[in-house]
Amino acid sequence: MPGPVLHLGATVLCSHGGMATPTTPFPRVLVAGQPVVTIASPYVVAGCAFVPPGGNGPCVTAQYVTSAARVLAGGMPVLLQDSMAVCAPTGTPTINAVVQPRVIGS
Repeated sequence: MPGPVLHLGATVLCSHGGMATPTTPFPRVLVAGQPVVTIASPYVVAGCAFVPPGGNGPCVTAQYVTSAARVLAGGMPVLLQDSMAVCAPTGTPTINAVVQPRVIGS
């Protein structure tokens, strides 16, 4: 489904409110003046408030599992607002809260 392209400045949160940041955005393609993010880039999560009684810890990283079907950057699909990621070690999804509205991919 078409949707806005994620970039370095997009607000991505883990399900517990921690901020997720891409570790390797693609610097050669800019959207709103910032690099786009491809499915190959892992995210690091900071500030996750989840403290489980079972001990699997708060969210530390996230990896996207869905992306654009037709829009590539450096040969890798870019991430869209509706792309889905899974946090580790909790297995919860991320929330793509705020993205740039101008560039749409599918």
